Amino acid sequence: MAGASAPKRQDTRKFFENLSGAGKSIAVLTSGGDAQGMNAAVRAAVRMGIYVGAKVYFIHEGYQGMVDGGDNIKEAKWESVSSMLQVGGTVIGSARCKDFRTHEGRLKAAHNLVQRDITNLCVIGGDGSLTGANLFREEWSSLLEELLQQGLIDEEATQRNSELHIVGMVGSIDNDFCGTDMTIGTDSALHRIIEVVDAIMTTAQSHQRTFVLEVMGRHCGYLALVSALACGADWVFIPEMPPEDGWEDNMCQKLSENRADKKRLNIIIVAEGAIDRHNKSITPDYIKDLVVRRLGFDTRVTILGHVQRGGTPSAFDRILASRMGVEAVLALLEASANTPACVVSLVGNQAVRLPLMECVQMTQEVQKAMDEKKFDEAVRLRGRSFENNLSTYRLLSFRKADSELPNGEEEAGDEEQIDSSFNVAVMNVGAPAAGMNAAVRSAVRVGITEGHKMFAVNDGFEGFYKGQIKEIKWGDVGGWTGQGGSLLGTKRTLPGKHLDKIAEQMRIHNINALLVVGGFEAYVGLLELAAARDKYEEFCVPMVMVPATVSNNIPGSDLSIGSDTALNAITDTCDRIKQSASGTKRRVFIIETMGGYCGYLATVGGLAAGADTVYIYEEPFDIRDLQANVEHLTEKMKTSIQRGLVLRNENCNENFTTDFIYQLYSEEGRGVFDCRKNILGHMQQGGAPSPFDRNFGTKIAAKAMQWITRTLKESYKGGRVFANSEDTACLLGMRRRTLVFQPVVQLRDETDFVHRIPKEQWWLKLRPLMKILAKYKTSYDVSDSGQLEHVTRVRPKDSNTSTAI
Repeated sequence: MAGASAPKRQDTRKFFENLSGAGKSIAVLTSGGDAQGMNAAVRAAVRMGIYVGAKVYFIHEGYQGMVDGGDNIKEAKWESVSSMLQVGGTVIGSARCKDFRTHEGRLKAAHNLVQRDITNLCVIGGDGSLTGANLFREEWSSLLEELLQQGLIDEEATQRNSELHIVGMVGSIDNDFCGTDMTIGTDSALHRIIEVVDAIMTTAQSHQRTFVLEVMGRHCGYLALVSALACGADWVFIPEMPPEDGWEDNMCQKLSENRADKKRLNIIIVAEGAIDRHNKSITPDYIKDLVVRRLGFDTRVTILGHVQRGGTPSAFDRILASRMGVEAVLALLEASANTPACVVSLVGNQAVRLPLMECVQMTQEVQKAMDEKKFDEAVRLRGRSFENNLSTYRLLSFRKADSELPNGEEEAGDEEQIDSSFNVAVMNVGAPAAGMNAAVRSAVRVGITEGHKMFAVNDGFEGFYKGQIKEIKWGDVGGWTGQGGSLLGTKRTLPGKHLDKIAEQMRIHNINALLVVGGFEAYVGLLELAAARDKYEEFCVPMVMVPATVSNNIPGSDLSIGSDTALNAITDTCDRIKQSASGTKRRVFIIETMGGYCGYLATVGGLAAGADTVYIYEEPFDIRDLQANVEHLTEKMKTSIQRGLVLRNENCNENFTTDFIYQLYSEEGRGVFDCRKNILGHMQQGGAPSPFDRNFGTKIAAKAMQWITRTLKESYKGGRVFANSEDTACLLGMRRRTLVFQPVVQLRDETDFVHRIPKEQWWLKLRPLMKILAKYKTSYDVSDSGQLEHVTRVRPKDSNTSTAI
């Protein structure tokens, strides 16, 4: 791996070399309902544990295995977690365990752990499993006392094992755990649901049918809510927000309006725990009978059931679980007698540690609020991410009648009548990215809801100067969320050479604001328009850009629309390629990914696919690094490991081409392994958008549209819009935990324009993680790793700039 050990600078960073696991034993178990990605978490925890010098054990079959002991508790080796990254479920087994709920059961479990000197537990499961672990920890010293009195262990063993440390990772497809934005398995479950909905949509379209889909979530409506957002469902039922009384009439009216509007199908999504205001459950069959009885529509019910738990984990879940697994081991190494049991989780894009019991109590409070019919309280307790999903769904799902749209409102103390109907143009710029259409749909519908007239510009800035601009209505964007590519058409053309004509088109169509969805060209284009404001008054309007590019190379944003879909394409292909070699002799694959000069896809794809080495432009490498990598891989392939994976970003080095690296590995590996090479190419840009990209695109565009409305109101003076300050030409990006509007002019200094990448990129911190999991010795900066925080309860209303994804 390029530059395996970074030079030590005298700075405030702390490195985990000082954290040693020598003499410690860590046990990893999965418990409760299984979830895709659990294996990735197990793999990361085992490898990180071995890496720091600890002894690591598997506990098979969850708590049942801990109680039964014997062969259920086995030491794990580096190779024992090889090639499990792409497997769904949990390889070490999980069980719901009655014995562990009894005092005798826990006593047996404690005995089994003490016999092996295991005092560090890494538990992957839902809130039940984690609560059990915490109880076990609280009882630990009294259990040891009891074992000592019964003569089962001696005084020395009691001393040696006096403290039990516990770190949890939440594996649950329902995403029902408070304090964490995403639990392991949720994203994969959404993938399964969306695959089914996309398939059902084509048959429903053919027959003009209504489909009622039941998704999992007995107490939590997250899966139902997000899948409804991601496929543009007509109606959704979730336990946290029961419909108002009389919902039957409202729903039927909405369904028939949609049919009248030439929509050939209806999709209704129901969480299995859906209830009405009187805590009476709402079942798919009840809904079906209602629709058939009242509207006579041909209606079918599909219950997804355990399909949602199955299948391979998505790229997001593998990365989430790998980051959490490593973080969990760090938390165990840093734990002391007085640190509470904690869970590691993700908030926004950042790993955090939270006290386990605070999260569990808050999760239980949600249920209590629902039982007491305090539904608004329940939604608030679920956290920012859930609230945002709900408010975006509400914004997009109900079309207002023309009579309800705001039209000319009096401003208090202002003699002038504000014409609140502004003309807002939406366009795509740059290469196509999956999720662009979801963003455009969301922008158009939110804009119409806010009283604007929306215009679509075809073919980017090229179409703009040629005048390819037309009004776009609510119904025109129906069914767009699931479509890949760019339906508006997109080009890489920059506006610089055509400013005259673009200004003229803005004048002709009286465009008062501009929303650009696109990649690096969109960013440069916005800079050019903002710079031309002195010369052209037409550009003195609010302009905002939403990042959409597979390369994820836009300054000012940690993530961009389209990169998750591309990562999944890379991960799926790597899985297939690795599988193609099963049963043959040892083989190494050299795979080239896209991304221009940005190594995001290669690095994060490598983490998700379990790559041995990843070559990128941002981390220069020379022939000595290549040699070290080949030797490292050769040594590894002499063990039981059969397959190697090497990823190379397309522009990482002009001389060390994919062919060169392929030939080098072929020559040096002769007699140990053979090589194959693969260039993934444009398949990384295609395909239906992943649930994450649909959801991210939908929410970020809605947010951008609300900013446009606010900025238009602020800049409307003397009967016209005039906005020429820096903060009226912005990029809306995700920074760590929040969505932030940043003036594009201020992002200039953060950009390397020659290589079209940001000067600082957060994901470079993930590289050491990937190297550790591939058995390289490296330096890992843990100063950013989660300090213990507390679950926040009552929050002030979100300021306009921040939101969770």
